[in-house]
Amino acid sequence: MRAVMLLLFLAFNVAQAETFSAKIIVVIDGDTVVIRRAGGLVKIRLAEIDAPEKAQTFGVASKQSLSEMVLGKQVTVVSQAIDKYGRLVAHLGINGLDVNAEQIRRGMAWEYSNFHSNKTLIGLQTEARNAALGLWVQRNPIPPWVWRKQHPASWPGAISSGGIQPAPALPDASCGSKSRCSEMTSCAEAKRYFTVCKIKALDGNHDGIPCNSLCGDKKR
Repeated sequence: MRAVMLLLFLAFNVAQAETFSAKIIVVIDGDTVVIRRAGGLVKIRLAEIDAPEKAQTFGVASKQSLSEMVLGKQVTVVSQAIDKYGRLVAHLGINGLDVNAEQIRRGMAWEYSNFHSNKTLIGLQTEARNAALGLWVQRNPIPPWVWRKQHPASWPGAISSGGIQPAPALPDASCGSKSRCSEMTSCAEAKRYFTVCKIKALDGNHDGIPCNSLCGDKKR
């Protein structure tokens, strides 16, 4: 069963692979931005890097660095997957510049590739550390993944009193134009469009189950 679930997960993420152009309308922090697509707003998590959280030292500087590069500009988005928070995981490019790598080169993010396998990013991080760039001016900077474990109440919830509430879930970037049960090919697809793409019209009788013809209980 686990093997089947893993295969389904991998197949789903492969399906998310896409390259497209989009305008960055919001920079949330040093590794997260928001774009607008035909289906609505899409939150993007920059792949293979992890920037300081807003409450960390250099958190604000990291956000400013990313804003300088992409805010209000048209970028190339090379998507890879959808993470567990519903964000599109992707690489960004602008005028030939690899934005993800540039954040590391400037000392504004950590390399965070799968099993730390991206040797190019690791090399850029080493160069930034040796040159004491950005966050590397600190003697022992705390990686954001460690900081989040140490401050579970501060991420992704309020950071200061009155603080910043988590952003609402945004539609999956893979959502297409389907909006009717007759367009669905399976119950799984109907459920994804209902829960992820927020197509509430799929639940015509408001019983919480989309497309009863596909997902309704079958008489044995």
